[in-house]
Amino acid sequence: MWSKFVANKFLRKMLGSNNIVADFPNSTETMLELEETSSTSSDQASLISSRKYITGDQGKHKYKLSPQNHRQIFVGSWNVGGVAPPDDLNMEDWLCTHTDPADIYVIGYFRFQEVVPLNAGNIVLGFENSKICSRWNSLIREALNNSISKHVQEDKVGEFYKVHPLKNHSIASLDKSSNNFPHCFDCITSKQMVGIFITVWVRNDLFPYIQHPSVSCVGCGIMGCLGNKGSVSVRFCLHETSFCFVCSHLASGGKEGDEKNRNANATEILSRTRFSRGPLRNLPRKIVDHDQVIWLGDFNYRIYLPDTTTRSLVQKKEWNILLERDQLKAELMKGHVFQGWREGIIEFAPTYKYYQNSQVYYGCDQKRKGEKKRAPAWCDRIIWYGEGLEQREYSRGESGLSDHRPVRAIFVAEIQVPSDSRRLGSSFTGIFRCLKDHLEERFNEKISCNVDRTGFYSE
Repeated sequence: MWSKFVANKFLRKMLGSNNIVADFPNSTETMLELEETSSTSSDQASLISSRKYITGDQGKHKYKLSPQNHRQIFVGSWNVGGVAPPDDLNMEDWLCTHTDPADIYVIGYFRFQEVVPLNAGNIVLGFENSKICSRWNSLIREALNNSISKHVQEDKVGEFYKVHPLKNHSIASLDKSSNNFPHCFDCITSKQMVGIFITVWVRNDLFPYIQHPSVSCVGCGIMGCLGNKGSVSVRFCLHETSFCFVCSHLASGGKEGDEKNRNANATEILSRTRFSRGPLRNLPRKIVDHDQVIWLGDFNYRIYLPDTTTRSLVQKKEWNILLERDQLKAELMKGHVFQGWREGIIEFAPTYKYYQNSQVYYGCDQKRKGEKKRAPAWCDRIIWYGEGLEQREYSRGESGLSDHRPVRAIFVAEIQVPSDSRRLGSSFTGIFRCLKDHLEERFNEKISCNVDRTGFYSE
């Protein structure tokens, strides 16, 4: 028991690493988060963030609501089955970039572990395959910003506008005075823990108003702490509204009673996920303490029916009958897990399990004998918690890249914006740039010193 306790403490600390990847464009629209340290004085915290983050009812009547208080959020979840993305993979259809681009994109991928060496060291230490992550991020960047380039070229026919390379923050030379100016997307957070990967993209005109990004990892695999199962959660504030996105891969298994393991994973994630308190130590730390929370992932819940019955009902597209026996909905109704959470109406076929590059469910091909038959199920789900979120779409993609189909949900989020946010945004951008330049200068000179209350502390 003692050795297990020590291993849990050690491994959980390592999996909570804040080693993330993000874009920080070299412009005035720079998002800067200064991590909380024990040496931060109250005066320094006031300088960094003099605008107090407000939660609860105490600040709701201080805001003037306008159409700009509503932002569209795209959330996607895809178990890629350990398959590396081909260079010609078209992401635009799944991301809905050709119709009505969202303001924020949150995308989770699962089962990266099959494309990295599956040894004890990688699972324990939380192996991060930067090459695979970069390939997925490159495809996302191309899909999001390529659609913008197309719109610009269509809208500006006959005029001489140069479209710069996407990787160099394209469309930078266009006339930004127009209200219809299309903005590029940049990554504010990208984090992998073994087989779980989440990446968050935001329109770059929102960058000045993104604050306090933070990541929390929870391993729920072997010994209850390894990273082959668990979650990677991302927190940030947009204006005065706090968001939390939980990207998880829960315990697998289609046997009776396996749903209890999934319930236990979800409970562990809710109890163990912790975020930084922020410079003023007033930010929400737990998942459900945030204003708006969206949970996406491979939940792995199955259907309480015999496999043959399930397959027959799937062939008849009797979704309502199948959903009445869906494990997740049943556990929600019983109050065993996710109390207070909501899910949209499911009107699409089960997302699991297909033959790769096929429309045939696993085990339904009579020509393939001796296979372990796995009944179809809605393993891939998106749920939400909190007020101010309205789901506009809940559907699935049809890419046959893996044995799962990707799912997506589009939300409209109500954002609390102070009436003087524009003035505050521009002034604090200047402050952040000064702080960033000063800190970089200190670190480059490798100075280690303690200074007075109005200065900085570095190691």
